[in-house]
Amino acid sequence: MAKYNNAKCRLCRREGTKLFLKGDRCYSEKCAVSENRRPYAPGQHGRARKKLSDYATQLREKQKVRRVYGVLEKQFHEYYVRAEMAKGVTGANLLAFLERRLDNVVYRLGFANSRSQARQLVRHGIFTLNGHKVTIPSLLVKVGDSVEVPEKSRSIAILADAEQAVARRGCPAWLEVDASNFKGLIKALPQRDDIQFPISEHLIVELYSK
Repeated sequence: MAKYNNAKCRLCRREGTKLFLKGDRCYSEKCAVSENRRPYAPGQHGRARKKLSDYATQLREKQKVRRVYGVLEKQFHEYYVRAEMAKGVTGANLLAFLERRLDNVVYRLGFANSRSQARQLVRHGIFTLNGHKVTIPSLLVKVGDSVEVPEKSRSIAILADAEQAVARRGCPAWLEVDASNFKGLIKALPQRDDIQFPISEHLIVELYSK
């Protein structure tokens, strides 16, 4: 699988908003998108004022969502196809599929500082799903599923901060976390109102509908 190896803060600057790719750093003054830093895109033409076309606006929105969830183009398009075939609003369905990814759930439960870190922990087999070891970050959870950290892995420092992480970021209503027992429960499927990050999903639908 391809991997982005350059500075992650460049991605936030390119999209002009915080993508929360570096965990707690994104909540501090060190964040590259903070008011005291460089409020323009990276590169020698980053300061140039550009009037975006409709296509460019739609493309930037798609790229932003891809980077937030750490998904490559091919997989992102597969999610869109599934969302289009499912009942309901395509854009909301797309975001729901992305939210249901196991790496995102681990991040939302506070067991990781970022989605990329959550993806790494899942690949290393740190978590169990319904009592079974899983190593697939893209696995989609269902209602009633239980995500848990086995006893032998609970000494990892990152996991020990889960309770504080949930206090800082909050936990969406469709999830229930028991930080003291290193356990999370999927109570319901994510709804559009559960996603507070500013996303205009209709632009993504318009882009792929062309």
